[in-house]
Amino acid sequence: MYAIIKNGGKQYKVQEGDILLFDRMSLEPKTTVEIKEVLAVNNGELKMGTPYVEGAVVTIEVINEGRDRKVIIFKKRRRKDSKVKRGFRRDHTRVRIVKIAA
Repeated sequence: MYAIIKNGGKQYKVQEGDILLFDRMSLEPKTTVEIKEVLAVNNGELKMGTPYVEGAVVTIEVINEGRDRKVIIFKKRRRKDSKVKRGFRRDHTRVRIVKIAA
C-alpha cells in the first residue's frame, strides 16, 4: 500500500515505515501529525483525488530536525574577473510514516 502526499509544495510517494526528509516543520521530536493532503492512494485499487482523496489520512511521527550539507553556488563570467561564491544549508525535519488510512 502506498500513497502520494503533498507537503510544503512538494509531492512524496510514501509507504508505512518509510523515513523521509521534509522541509522544516518546527515540531518537537516524537510528535505525531496527520496529513490530509493525500493526492492518491493505492491499496490494490488506485484512488485518485480531485485534488485530494476524501477521508484519506497519512499519520507521520517526527524523528528529529537537522540541517543538510552545505550547497555551494558558484557563478563565474569568463574573462571578466567576475565571480560569486555563495552557499546555504537547508533546514529539514526527518519523519517516519506511521499509518496510511484510506
